[in-house]
Amino acid sequence: MNVLVVEDDEMILEGIKYSLTQEGYQVLAAMSVAEAMEVIHGSTPIEFCLFDVMLPDGNGFEICTEMRKTSKVPIIFLTACDDEVSTVRALELGADDYIAKPFRIRELMARMKAILRRYEGSAQMENVVSVGANIVNLQTAKVYRNQEEIILTAMEYKLLLVFIQNRGQIISRNRILDLLWDDVGDFVNDNTLTVYIKRLRKKLEDTDETNLIQTIRGMGYRLN
Repeated sequence: MNVLVVEDDEMILEGIKYSLTQEGYQVLAAMSVAEAMEVIHGSTPIEFCLFDVMLPDGNGFEICTEMRKTSKVPIIFLTACDDEVSTVRALELGADDYIAKPFRIRELMARMKAILRRYEGSAQMENVVSVGANIVNLQTAKVYRNQEEIILTAMEYKLLLVFIQNRGQIISRNRILDLLWDDVGDFVNDNTLTVYIKRLRKKLEDTDETNLIQTIRGMGYRLN
């Protein structure tokens, strides 16, 4: 599981990184709002977030707001600002928990695991993924944006699943064709694949700015 940790105190950051790594997590570290935004908009999927409030170039609330535009992953705030106003604001922005400094690593781990159990119990992490501003419910095979359903054909949805299942990885056109053939048993050639990708991008509002399905020249595609 990839965990984004945003903390400007290097000693605290290193302690959290070490403890999370020991527990088997993969840590993506940032020490500012700018660095965090780069990670959020990068190609590596984020599955849990730990945000400090006070940062050199802003605050964790900004990062939380940006994250919640496209993702429902768990978020915990770690901060010295142990006051009611900050706590309420964090929760209103969509945070799952709020831990005041100083805290014990064992307490942090326990709270993370409790939140993960809650998410798993509601099937949110397993059955719902975000692709840009689009929400894909894998259990119902439906796609939404701004709470409105986006209608995909069966092949378009199968293609979307191929990208989701290989998210962050470059997947060649031949591999995509193999997976579509194996999955649905329909004939899809190189030309029709181009049409399906074009239609899927349009329906997901994949533009040069959002760059959801990235074309890697000479290699294939990658879902960011």
